[in-house]
Amino acid sequence: MKQYIGEYVTPYLKKYRAMIGWTIFFGTLALLSAAMLTFTSGYLISRTSERPETILMVYVPIVAVRTFGISRSVFKYVERLLGHNAVLKMLADMRVKLYQALEPQALFIRERFKTGDLLGAVADDIEHLQDVYIRTIFPTLIGLFVFVFAAGGLATQDPLFALIMSGLMLIVAFVYPLVSLYMLKKHQTTSKRLHSQLYESFTDALFGVTDWMISGRKKTYTEQFLQEAKASDEAEKKLDYWHQSRTFQLQLITGALVIIVGCWAGLQAANGHLTPTYIAAFTLVVMPIMEALIPISHAVERVPVYEESFRRLDAVKQQTYEEFEGDVPLETIERPVISVEHVSYTYPGSERLAVDHVDLTIRPGEKIAILGRSGAGKSTLLQLILGLAKPTEGRVTIGDYESERFGTSIYDVVSVLNQKPYLFATSVANNIRLGSQEATDERIQRVVQDVQLSDYLSSLPNGLDTQMEETGQRFSGGERQRIALSRILLKDTPIVVLDEPTVGLDPATERQLLETMYDALEEKTVLHITHHLTYIEKMDRIVFMDEGRIAMIGSHEQLYATNERYRNLYELDRGL
Repeated sequence: MKQYIGEYVTPYLKKYRAMIGWTIFFGTLALLSAAMLTFTSGYLISRTSERPETILMVYVPIVAVRTFGISRSVFKYVERLLGHNAVLKMLADMRVKLYQALEPQALFIRERFKTGDLLGAVADDIEHLQDVYIRTIFPTLIGLFVFVFAAGGLATQDPLFALIMSGLMLIVAFVYPLVSLYMLKKHQTTSKRLHSQLYESFTDALFGVTDWMISGRKKTYTEQFLQEAKASDEAEKKLDYWHQSRTFQLQLITGALVIIVGCWAGLQAANGHLTPTYIAAFTLVVMPIMEALIPISHAVERVPVYEESFRRLDAVKQQTYEEFEGDVPLETIERPVISVEHVSYTYPGSERLAVDHVDLTIRPGEKIAILGRSGAGKSTLLQLILGLAKPTEGRVTIGDYESERFGTSIYDVVSVLNQKPYLFATSVANNIRLGSQEATDERIQRVVQDVQLSDYLSSLPNGLDTQMEETGQRFSGGERQRIALSRILLKDTPIVVLDEPTVGLDPATERQLLETMYDALEEKTVLHITHHLTYIEKMDRIVFMDEGRIAMIGSHEQLYATNERYRNLYELDRGL
């Protein structure tokens, strides 16, 4: 937990220390105003019951009640304003940091992370971190300041009783929550685990709903999901029950302390050490002081939840790479050879080789199809070629340089077209121009023609100025891929990666789109990652991966004639 605090809490406390300091200052003033309001109100009630001769005898307490009543609200508002502003800034920084960790490896999200884990990190864990400040750090520090004020004020009247009350209040603030934490930690961990499991199950079902329907396992999934939801709900109910009982217990303890202080004040008054009008004041002031200490109890009990969120965020961070610009002279990279020399790779924390002693040379202009089932190592091999991971053994070079030396500059050499290229809610021309900001309208028209989209766009009222809408929803899947392809052509890199760009398209559209792609990319080196064998006969070579190794390699004609496994796959894909 200490290392997580140093990574996710301490840097932000230092960065926003001024705002946090003012938050704690005004929070302390708000609670002290509440305490003084109750204290003064108790005195005023007692003094008024004595029926003073003139209102002027209680004028000062009346003004004090008004002052503390107003100042309490004002200080509380300022504390909330500053505190939430600081926390929102921190969360914004954390989200940017998480995005920067994920963005460079967007192609490999499915390879590296479970969707539910990633969704949990983005939607759930980052949100939990705001509670570290709002429900833990701020209340704890404010409560401690109020505790010191209360103990010091009581010590001026009776040092021994102040020591006793300090011990009782410390039990409420720290001993009780630590015991509660020990009893509750298992339930909190279970609840968090079941909640995360629900994220995974739901997202897996959402993205694989077609598979569930086709396989006839709809009922099996529904029953399994309902069981998981019920288990999560039961765990949440246990936590809610404990929280309610804990609140009731703390209220009983507060009541007991009020009685103890009331008895002490009465004895002090009877012995002449305290004016009777202060009995109610000292008795009632216990409640706002306890109001400041009870949140410390809540704060300590949330530690396991924070630890689990920190752990998952750290797991995301551990699978990222340090981004740098690279030291390769890009002007020397024109038509590079890609060389994979005896390469092996193991993901951190895993013993299984994701890529196992692979040797592969891809010549300039060559069209290579990389096949294999999910988890066979296709995406990992591509990751190594792009320099997003360093081989555990062997080396990968593009031209004369190891791929990891390119850093972020790799995207000036390699363009990637994946399953769902992001299209922004702006015009078609602006989306294409992302490939080259300096591109002229004539060049944009040329690449649109190359991807055989000019006739369709010309038929639209606004042509290239047609708005795409969010994620390009206005256009079909094939049209979106053509627009993304035109962006790649505009960028004009020597190597293009096609990462299953036709998934979800009907066979006729898929083949037509692939024909357009390969016509437009005729002079480029193309690495086509795919499950389907559509257009496979046009590839220069086919690389079939299985369990991290190259199981077969050759042209379509060679493999079809000599490899029974490939022949069966090809005929199955064709429905023969």
